[in-house]
Amino acid sequence: MRSGRKTNMNRRQQRPAASFAGRSSRWSPNAARSEPKGSHNAQRNYERYLELARAEALTGNTVGAENYYQHAEHYFRSMSSDRGAT
Repeated sequence: MRSGRKTNMNRRQQRPAASFAGRSSRWSPNAARSEPKGSHNAQRNYERYLELARAEALTGNTVGAENYYQHAEHYFRSMSSDRGAT
C-alpha cells in the first residue's frame, strides 16, 4: 500500500455555464446557403467509388466491385436527399 495523499483522477474542473443568449448569437441558419455544404464531397465520393467499382469489376473481383458499388449508392442517396431538402 502506498503512503501519501490520495488523488481523485475523475475530478473535473467546473466551468461557468454560458448563457443561452451568448450561445444562440453564434448560430447562423443554413437557409442562407443555396447548396448544402457536403454536396460537392458526396458527388466526388460517388464518382470515386464508381471508378473503384468499375476497376474491380474489370479485374474479375465481383465481391470488391459490389462493395464499392454499395459505397457509391450511399453517396448517391446522400446527394438525392440533399437536393430534396433545398
